[in-house]
Amino acid sequence: MNAIEVSHISKSYGRVKALQDVSLSVARGEVFGLIGPDGSGKTSMYRILCTLLLADEGTATVDGFDVVHQMKDIRQRVGYMPGRFSLYQDLTVRENLEFFATLFGTTVDEGYDSIKAIYQQIERFADRKAGALSGGMKQKLALSCALVHQPSVLFLDEPTTGVDPVSRKEFWEMLSMLKEQDITIVASTPYLDEVRCCERVAFLSEGKVMGIDKPEVILNRFADIFNPPRIEDGSRFKVQGSSENVIEVSHLVKAFGTFHAVDDISFTVKKGEIFGFLGANGAGKTTAMHMLTGLNQPTSGTGTVAGFDIRTEHEQIKKHIGYMSQKFSLYEDLTVAENIRLFGGIYGMKDAEIASKTDNLLKQLKFEEHKNDLVGSLPLGWKQKLAFSVSIFHEPAIVFLDEPTGGVDPATRRQFWELIYDAAHRGITVFVTTHYMDEAEYCDRISIMVDGKISAMGTPEELKRNLEQPDMDHVFTYLARKAKRGD
Repeated sequence: MNAIEVSHISKSYGRVKALQDVSLSVARGEVFGLIGPDGSGKTSMYRILCTLLLADEGTATVDGFDVVHQMKDIRQRVGYMPGRFSLYQDLTVRENLEFFATLFGTTVDEGYDSIKAIYQQIERFADRKAGALSGGMKQKLALSCALVHQPSVLFLDEPTTGVDPVSRKEFWEMLSMLKEQDITIVASTPYLDEVRCCERVAFLSEGKVMGIDKPEVILNRFADIFNPPRIEDGSRFKVQGSSENVIEVSHLVKAFGTFHAVDDISFTVKKGEIFGFLGANGAGKTTAMHMLTGLNQPTSGTGTVAGFDIRTEHEQIKKHIGYMSQKFSLYEDLTVAENIRLFGGIYGMKDAEIASKTDNLLKQLKFEEHKNDLVGSLPLGWKQKLAFSVSIFHEPAIVFLDEPTGGVDPATRRQFWELIYDAAHRGITVFVTTHYMDEAEYCDRISIMVDGKISAMGTPEELKRNLEQPDMDHVFTYLARKAKRGD
């Protein structure tokens, strides 16, 4: 008997058909991938199989139990790591684990053997609040919480989005250990190296199953989506030969007590340059970016952004930069036009200028017919284009992009990078963090932070040549594994 059987499942939210006649099966002990772009129906399928949502049509069983009539039996047998929420940030590591154990009528001691190999890696931080953990540690805690009641089936909804490549590799090594315990694993992921770790995958698009097969078969069959052609000769888009520095940083330090999150870094970034700012979770990237964008003050050292001092002129800096993050960049309950108008005002633009530039932007994005649509109703790719366009609406000297493509499929990510190249061609400096190493290859230069310091800097080709590594993924892994300070 298969661990999971799905037969002709459909689910709609008003006019939106999230799932359309989906059928699939997962064998016991199999590592099965559920892949597809944002909005393809993956999360709806997870919620139905975990008995958190009722389907409109069709049937499904998990571990032999019906998802409608035998909910309690299923809930005792499944572990679930949702993509957006799985930990209580204000509870400690130990408190989170105890809470999840209590939910399932068990205790940490009873389930300890099932999580020992994973939990022991973070057990020394048992009294630390979950919100203070690095991305890799949060992964391990969330997985421990999902396993504490010893489930037979584990559902993972993009568990590694926003996590650095080394921590992702460690996470999938942990999943391999769980497979040896005969736990059935269903995982979704936008990372192709993780897709290849599955035994079989189902590709969903617009709520329909487009194919179920071994990873390489699906990736090759739908290569236009999963492996779009690279952006070749990106340099033709960019401003060439600029010698003007728009970011200058000298011996910058940010300390929290005795802990130096940023530990004496120095670098410059030129006008029109695409500068990749990479590092593992906890390496100090976000802290450094907060100082450059005026959100935090340095402990020591100096720096200028767009000619303004990061210590004394942070309000001026905010007027001359754009910013886009993975976690928040648009108001989803406002329309397209309202978002543009709001951010134009935030950046200090006059009403007349906002009005004229809004019309031009809507035409450029081909959004004229959608200007009154709520942003929350737009496809992810559209949201990305709009968020980026809004972040440079006021023609800033620099735009800071903090993991702007997290959780996005390769084809949509490629479209986004075409926008980045176009901005650089117009002279806007792009300062970008990313955990996708194929995107690192698109940068003019790259800095890689380890333990609060800049461990290496150069063009992608220089880094690969100097470190004798075949690609940026190997470069990153080689450097990040040298980290010495704990999470």
